[in-house]
Amino acid sequence: MSKGPTGKGRVKAGARKKRRLYIVGLGMLALASATALVLNAFEDNLVFFFSPSDLQAKPMEDGRPFRLGGLVEEGSVQRPESLTITFRVTDTVNVMPVTYTGVLPDLFREGQGVVAEGELKQGVFVAREVLAKHDETYMPPEVAEALKRAEHWREDASQSVRK
Repeated sequence: MSKGPTGKGRVKAGARKKRRLYIVGLGMLALASATALVLNAFEDNLVFFFSPSDLQAKPMEDGRPFRLGGLVEEGSVQRPESLTITFRVTDTVNVMPVTYTGVLPDLFREGQGVVAEGELKQGVFVAREVLAKHDETYMPPEVAEALKRAEHWREDASQSVRK
């Protein structure tokens, strides 16, 4: 009889390949799981910016957080006895009603640029945070871009956008 490889030698080599394949498979599964968790965390923390015209063109579902930007419409601010304030944000083409409970920034006023973060509830934007311009010439870049897209941009205002 010849002294070639026995059946046992082939089984051991096959078992090692199988074990290696399991290890590589588990490693790929762990990598895929980690990637999915990271992407899910990013999705939860992403907050997109929309103007009233963007929301008119592509409505947002209720409860999804985003930022709304534009100008505070003249004559729209209502301050009842409570801390809940209602106003409308416009990009001079479309309007979105907003409610906010809390103290507004000192620089908040009608006709000025504003960015509010919150979510839609039954067609009304419920803001968690309201940001107003910080000096006489500043306009948030997102608001300026929304006004440009709506074709209501003043050239003298283009000098005031700071990035």
